[in-house]
Amino acid sequence: MISCLKVKDALVQFETALSLDPNPVEAQAALYNKACCHAYQGEAKKAAECLRTALRDYNLKFGTILNDPDLASLRASPEFKELQEEARLGGEDIGYSFRRDLKLISEVQAPFRGVRRFFYVAFSAAAGISLLFTVPRLFRAIKGGDGAPDIWETVGNAGINIGGIIVLVALFFWDNKKEEEQLAQISRNETLSRLPLRLSTNRIVELVQLRDTVRPVILAGKKESVSSALQKAERFRTELLRRGVLLVPVIWGEGRTPQVEKKGFGVSKKAATALPSIGEDFEKRAQSITAKSKLKAEIRFKAEVISLEEWERWIRDQQESEGVTPGEDVYIILRLDGRVRRSGKGMPDWSQIVQELPPMEALLSKLER
Repeated sequence: MISCLKVKDALVQFETALSLDPNPVEAQAALYNKACCHAYQGEAKKAAECLRTALRDYNLKFGTILNDPDLASLRASPEFKELQEEARLGGEDIGYSFRRDLKLISEVQAPFRGVRRFFYVAFSAAAGISLLFTVPRLFRAIKGGDGAPDIWETVGNAGINIGGIIVLVALFFWDNKKEEEQLAQISRNETLSRLPLRLSTNRIVELVQLRDTVRPVILAGKKESVSSALQKAERFRTELLRRGVLLVPVIWGEGRTPQVEKKGFGVSKKAATALPSIGEDFEKRAQSITAKSKLKAEIRFKAEVISLEEWERWIRDQQESEGVTPGEDVYIILRLDGRVRRSGKGMPDWSQIVQELPPMEALLSKLER
């Protein structure tokens, strides 16, 4: 994370680097880091313009922008939505890396799915080949005569092969369905981790940056219901804070969708197709202990959602996956690792949550991380 005191100096240096006729790699690096500086200062428009140039002229990969915590505040802005739409219209598959990551996570969670599918296909093929040899025998058995095979034995063999094929094909499609459900759940978890919040210090972060630090409790519903739940939570404030609870109110219908002018990047003469993306190594970058401690100090009891329409979309998807009518009042409690712990209709019983959640210093909380 860029130090606040050095941001202005860094901007001057990057601007100087761009004025010295840099090669494509240096220009991409300077523009990208300049965008990070502007995002840190809350200058979304300037940050988006730097990234637009890097994407259009120097082959910056959009997946880099999606994964860099330094650009969290930018991703919560209308300027980012416009930039994202331009990248899509310009022909970039901005969802490729996301889908690839989902596949990798799915394979980790179900490591033997590929092996099972291989056996389904192999055994189905073996049963099919056996059935091809059995059918002529069945005709001879039905016709009868000298040397004809036993009809009941042949019918039994054919039945076993047909039954085996049916069962194996059914298992194959069942496994595919389970994979789709798993990918949908992983996708919801990953989308949730990217949803932005504004802390009490006015700093914008994504939920993924709060992992291991707080247990967000999302309160979604009508304004009266959410306001009442927040008032009741104040009576348990001390105990809830001991358990790392961060209240995230989401009031239905208060989101606004920014108007986006549709214009793609097109093809630039400067674009270098083989040019590596300067940010690709940033995807695995973790925050330093100092930055993590500073973030923890900024967290209070309640946070404000940014990009409300994205929060509503995620909550409605979660409701549909759990068989709840979209738009009902619901609460969703997250674990320290960012996954959904449990959810329910209406607003939560805070006394029950105090009993359910262990304090942050407890062993169970450490195991939850």
